[in-house]
Amino acid sequence: MWHEGAILIPTKEGKTVVHYWAKVYDEGSQFGIEDGRISKLMLKANGKVIYNFDRGEDIPPQNEAAEIALAILMQEYK
Repeated sequence: MWHEGAILIPTKEGKTVVHYWAKVYDEGSQFGIEDGRISKLMLKANGKVIYNFDRGEDIPPQNEAAEIALAILMQEYK
């Protein structure tokens, strides 16, 4: 199932809105992030892709906001 939303991330530079699109399955798999349920995830901030995972990491976290948003989503869909 696809999930879409936005997360307001506090960072050293201020607050950043991170938009996300995630394909999440009921069970984890070898194709998920850390063998988890998220098999596809795109994070964008200020119109730029700051993280992308499509059955493998295509773009690593580009900044602190991406790292925090990724951690939040990993917890949400563990």
